[in-house]
Amino acid sequence: MLEKIRIGTRASKLALWQAEFIASELRREYLNLEVELVKIQTMGDKILNSPLAKIGGKGLFTKEIENALAENKIDLAVHSFKDVPNELPQNFKIAAVTKRANPFDAFVSNKFSAIEKMPKGAVIGTSSLRRAAQILNFFPHLKIENLRGNVDTRLKKLDAGNFDAIILAAAGLERLGYGERITQILTEIIPAAGQGALAVEIRADDFKTAELVKFLNDEQTFQAVKIERDFLKVIGGSCQIPVGIFASILDNKIYARAVVAALDGKKIIKDFSIAPLEKISTFGSDLAEKILSEGGREILPI
Repeated sequence: MLEKIRIGTRASKLALWQAEFIASELRREYLNLEVELVKIQTMGDKILNSPLAKIGGKGLFTKEIENALAENKIDLAVHSFKDVPNELPQNFKIAAVTKRANPFDAFVSNKFSAIEKMPKGAVIGTSSLRRAAQILNFFPHLKIENLRGNVDTRLKKLDAGNFDAIILAAAGLERLGYGERITQILTEIIPAAGQGALAVEIRADDFKTAELVKFLNDEQTFQAVKIERDFLKVIGGSCQIPVGIFASILDNKIYARAVVAALDGKKIIKDFSIAPLEKISTFGSDLAEKILSEGGREILPI
C-alpha cells in the first residue's frame, strides 16, 4: 500500500475544491495515507484575454499537469472531465470518473429571472462556442461577448455590470457554494462531453495508483462519458467546434442528446437517440455518424 499520494491540480478555487474532494475521499478510504496537493499553473490560467478557441483549446488546462505527471512530480491529476482533450497521450490513462454532478449549464443574472425574458441586444457573457451557438439559435436577438476567468472573476464581472447575464456550469457553482446565484438551469442547452464529472488521470503503467483510486470510479458515469467521448472522436472534439453531447444510462438503456452548430447558431443539427445498453461500444460513434449525415458535415470546418 502506498504511504503518500501527490495530487496535481490547477490553483483556481474550483480546481482546488475538486482536488480536495478526491483527497478527502482517499483519506476516508485509507486512514494512514498521506495526501498532498501540488498546485500547477497551466497556460489556460495565464492567458485570460482571448477565447479558448483562438489559443489552443482544452489542452491549455492539462498540458503542464501532464508534464508533472510524466516527470513523476505528482502521482495523479484531477480534472473537470469536460476540460480533458479527447485524445490522451499514450503514457496516461483515466483511472476513475466520479459520479456526475449537475451536468447542465446555469443562467446567472442580476437583472432577469429567465433567459427568455432578456430583451433584444442584452449581453450574455461566455467563452464557450457551444453555449454561444445554442443560445443564438434559441435567442438570436441576444448578444454574446467573450468572458474568461475563474468562477469568482466571472461573477465579479457580472456584478460590476459588464454583462446582463453569464452562463456557467451549474456543477461548478454548486461545488463552490454559489448555488443561490443560479437564476435558471438551462436543460435545453446540450452540455459539453463530460460536464459535471471529475476525471482522475494517472500514468498508464502506475498500477499501484490505479488500484488505489479504483474505488472512486462510478461505472455508470464512466460509461456515459465514454459514449460522449466516442462521439467526439468522430465529430472532432476541439474548442473550435460548437458541439455538445449528453448521455445517460437508465434501466439498461442509453439515452443521448447531441448537437453540432454553426458559430452563429443559424444552422444547427440535433439528435436524440435511445438504444439498449448492449449497443454501448458503438453508440457514440453511430450517433456522430448520424449527426454528420443529417447535415453536421456541412457545418464542421474542413
